[in-house]
Amino acid sequence: MALGMLGLKVGMTQVYDNEGKIAPVTVLQVGPCPILLVRNQERDGYDAVQVGFLDKPRRKASRAERGHVSNALESRRRQARVKAGVQIPPKADCEPQRYIREFRLDKPSDLQVGTILRAGEVFKDVPAVDVIGTSKGRGTAGPMKRHGFAGLPASHGVKKHHRAPGSIGSHASNRGSGRPKRGKRMAGRYGAERVTIRNLRIVRIDADNNLVLVEGAVPGPNGGLVAIRPTNKKKR
Repeated sequence: MALGMLGLKVGMTQVYDNEGKIAPVTVLQVGPCPILLVRNQERDGYDAVQVGFLDKPRRKASRAERGHVSNALESRRRQARVKAGVQIPPKADCEPQRYIREFRLDKPSDLQVGTILRAGEVFKDVPAVDVIGTSKGRGTAGPMKRHGFAGLPASHGVKKHHRAPGSIGSHASNRGSGRPKRGKRMAGRYGAERVTIRNLRIVRIDADNNLVLVEGAVPGPNGGLVAIRPTNKKKR
């Protein structure tokens, strides 16, 4: 795994690349993301970097959220730990963050808490990325919309049954288990799931405006939260 960042999906457009070819791209507003915590094998059992995104008003932040990023908030527990000789982890000394995520690393990192990550620096030499988002929620949907079923024939004799899923089990003449098979595709909740789109080519990076343009579509609505990280997919 590699270091990633958080951002928002702005929308889709078209741009011309250096070869004069037009490419459909998704515009992502990525960062800036302060590093809130650095995990290591000795203390936590794994290597990871915790990053935040978008400042949250202090009046809307809980005491725990404010204490996670600042040393200025005193508490009895903190005083007791300091008195007992427990080393308090460093804090980022920034505003409370609206979104917080962790990115696991393959090896220990030399990044420091409080460092501000920017898209122009993290993805400067990265050719392709993975984008993680939450797909649009479509509520409860039938099998035709959810799974692309063709439906039943719209001929004579088919009465108000055109969008039905058809047979769902093998219980005729007492064959099989008598109940639908596990994993049978049926009607149900559609969307609102974590989706990862892998190996999207970075077309352009606007470092001044914290924008990253990736080729192709990205899950989620405009304004939705996304996580972006360098891809580990290799061509065979």
